[in-house]
Order: sequence, then structure tokens, then C-alpha cells
Amino acid sequence: MRKAVVLFVALFASLPALAQEATQAAAASGVSGLGALALGLMVGLGAFGAAMGQGRVGASAMEGIARNPQASKSMFVPMMIGLALIESLFILTWLIVAAGMIKI
Repeated sequence: MRKAVVLFVALFASLPALAQEATQAAAASGVSGLGALALGLMVGLGAFGAAMGQGRVGASAMEGIARNPQASKSMFVPMMIGLALIESLFILTWLIVAAGMIKI
């Protein structure tokens, strides 16, 4: 509970520093505050989801290998394909955000 209170106090104490006026470069490119916040949130949630997915894939693979060590070679390729697909989804999210930042 104390850690949560300290986190919220630190967050709200730093808000005046984050509430600065737009720089000339940001104003010239047309980046709006809420759009940039939404795109940043999208990247954060995408990274969180990718990390959780990769963690679950790795944990499941380790559990499967622990239960049946002889099957470790047959589990390796599907695990790597799953990890590659998870990573490619995050890269796609990253590209969508980059394209959104250009359009804003």
C-alpha cells in the first residue's frame, strides 16, 4: 500500500514538468498532445502484451521440458515460431504507432 501511495505522489508531483508548452518542432509537425498520449499508450500496452505472451510461452516450454525431457527437441521449433509471431505482432504495433505519429 505504501509503494502505491509513493508512486501516485511521485506521478502527480511530476505533472507540472510534463505540462510544458509544445515546442516549435512539435507544433510544426502537428503532433497533438492527446494523439501522442494515445499512441504512447498503444506502444506500452503492445509491449506489455508481447512481454506477457513471451513469458507464458517460455514458462510453458520449460514446464513441458521438465515433465518430459525427451520431448525438448520437438518443442523447440514450435516454441521459436510462437515467439517469432509474438515479436512480429509487437513490431507491427510499433509500425502502426510510427505511422500514426507521422499522420498526427
